[in-house]
Amino acid sequence: MDEIIALCKRRGFFYPASEIYGGLANTWDFGHYGTLLKNNLRDLWWDYFVLKRDDMVGIDASIFLSPRVWEASGHVVNFTDALVDCKNCHYRTRADHLIEDNLKLKVEGLPVKELTEIIKKNNLNCPKCGQSNFTDVRRFNLLFETKIGIVEEKKSLTYLRGEIAQGIFLNFKNVLNTMRVKLPFGIAQQGKAFRNEITMGQALYRTLEFDLMEFEYFIQPENWQKIYAYWQEQMWHFALLVGLEEKKLRWREHQEFERSHYSKKTMDIEYYYPFGWKEIFGLAYRTDFDLKNHMLHSGKDLNYLDPQTHKKFIPHVIEPTFGLSRLTFTLLVNSYRQETIRGKKRYYLAFNPQVAPIKLAVFPLQKDAKLITKAQAIYQRLKASYVSEFDSSYNIGQMYRRQDEIGTPYCLTVDYQTLDDETLTVRERDSMSQERVGVGRLDEYLRFKLKH
Repeated sequence: MDEIIALCKRRGFFYPASEIYGGLANTWDFGHYGTLLKNNLRDLWWDYFVLKRDDMVGIDASIFLSPRVWEASGHVVNFTDALVDCKNCHYRTRADHLIEDNLKLKVEGLPVKELTEIIKKNNLNCPKCGQSNFTDVRRFNLLFETKIGIVEEKKSLTYLRGEIAQGIFLNFKNVLNTMRVKLPFGIAQQGKAFRNEITMGQALYRTLEFDLMEFEYFIQPENWQKIYAYWQEQMWHFALLVGLEEKKLRWREHQEFERSHYSKKTMDIEYYYPFGWKEIFGLAYRTDFDLKNHMLHSGKDLNYLDPQTHKKFIPHVIEPTFGLSRLTFTLLVNSYRQETIRGKKRYYLAFNPQVAPIKLAVFPLQKDAKLITKAQAIYQRLKASYVSEFDSSYNIGQMYRRQDEIGTPYCLTVDYQTLDDETLTVRERDSMSQERVGVGRLDEYLRFKLKH
């Protein structure tokens, strides 16, 4: 993990936030290549789950919602984590993480009394000072509180959204009235969410602010198991599509005690990180919990009128959720490679070309004006179709090494033979194999290579 994080900072994928002021725990900034990678994943997800389907529409709901929304959704009461403090050094951590890391037991969602008993019975030690002297476990709410208003005495309490789903439920009736949708259909969105979490310092894996991609798929309740299984298949396929290794993926179903308050069935796709199996995507059957509660608390009719039977009912919901920030980090971990060649270490990121931040780079072999002019002309033509870079600042080995570390699939080198016969060298990132390709057929060649 230390090597991966060092590479990501060195090459501009992400940086510690507020670093010049000593940083702020559990916050990170995406750099140029991290932003490109994240945006490629975002766009691929939107294309796969929304644009290519006829049963999905999109929205972009507000981050700020009425505080009554979070009361109706149950988040004010139920959106909590379990907290424990070391009495010796005052180190604070999540009780379930402390237990899971030491005993390899899944305990998230257990009552605080049981968590306290497990910690004491097993004499678990503080990760910071090594002492076994903890407070009793207690619950704390994950919602970030903020206030709206200009005059201090008239400010009102509200929350930064802890999930992006509620904006979808609030707009259910608007979508019905404007988009001519019929069950089953989904409403999708992407956006920021915020959770006042205690994390274990695993870089971008769990942060205070993060990007989510999810949709609520509205259905009749009779056949929810079949639709649930269908979305399992689609989520697994998407994980492979972005380039995650199948051998490092698995499904895990939540036990009853760890399921969210709104869920009747939840399953996670987990990835095997250097720090163990952890979830990356989640699939929940939320029943009619959210629409029913918003209908009750708002007094608004959120029923669906079946055009065939003319009967009104509250639809049930299947919810696939994808953490975009987490997926970006997971791909960096998944793609990291190192090997030793002739006594020297080589590092590279083996991204699927579809999501690689930079698709190709163009170099002159040497700092010769004729080669630079020719390479620039080829670069200017190609960058209209591919996200590309031009580099003439180092020797060819250093330029290859830099592109390997940012995961560029192909490097094109212009040499003196190019001036004679209009061919150049194309180097493939993973194998480092090279072949001569005619400048005139580069578009055809690259279109094929970048899709396979």
